[in-house]
Amino acid sequence: MSDKKKKARAGRPRTAAAIIIGNEILSGKIADQNLVVLARVLRKLGVQLVRTVVIPDVLETIVEEVRAAAKAHTWVFTSGGVGPTHDDLTIVGVAKAFKKKVETSAELEAKIRAAYGDRLREGHLFMARVPKGAKLVQTEEVPWPAVVMKNVWVLPGVPEVFAHKMVLLEQLIEPAEAFESVAVFSTLDEGNLKPYLDRVVAEHPSVDVGSYPRWTDPHVRTKLTFDARDKAACEAAARAFAESLPAEAIVASPGPTPTAT
Repeated sequence: MSDKKKKARAGRPRTAAAIIIGNEILSGKIADQNLVVLARVLRKLGVQLVRTVVIPDVLETIVEEVRAAAKAHTWVFTSGGVGPTHDDLTIVGVAKAFKKKVETSAELEAKIRAAYGDRLREGHLFMARVPKGAKLVQTEEVPWPAVVMKNVWVLPGVPEVFAHKMVLLEQLIEPAEAFESVAVFSTLDEGNLKPYLDRVVAEHPSVDVGSYPRWTDPHVRTKLTFDARDKAACEAAARAFAESLPAEAIVASPGPTPTAT
């Protein structure tokens, strides 16, 4: 690749898409816990998560979503569908998305055999399948590898295992300038804050401004966040917003955050 092309690619924003796969999510049997974990890690790495979808265990749907996302984003992260049962279709779906066959990884098979020993059954070896041409990525901290097919990371749906795999992202994806965030807490509700918010949004276009109402907090009616890669820009927008409000509308010490926002 030429230096010119490298510079052009380096200047592009790095984006990601998440594909959450599983009938159990769509039916409400299980609440997804993985998206928030992924989003927080990507923000630290300076990768912007711009799309997420939750889809059923339907092979054609997996193929379509993976194929489209892989073309549109720097990275794609799937969650779920990598076990040994009839509805674990992610490996096949990713392979088909890239028009590849599925093969058994000798490395994964050896690890599975060693892990299960005398308890090994044929169904366990089903989890040694990978798309042809896929890489197995691992580190000392995460010795059990994750499957990466081109720019698609195939991750497990089990929250504890998914969270553990985040170490791989932190160690193997080159970090860029992380996103910064500054918060302001107000006693005013969103209806009263709208003109102040409109002004700060117009005057600070590089900053992503978020507004999150609270209904049960006795002191704070709204939490406002100011996000950007440049901390100084975040602080400038937050300061301009706070200074535009009546002094009594600002909560200096909000106390424990009762929600995730």
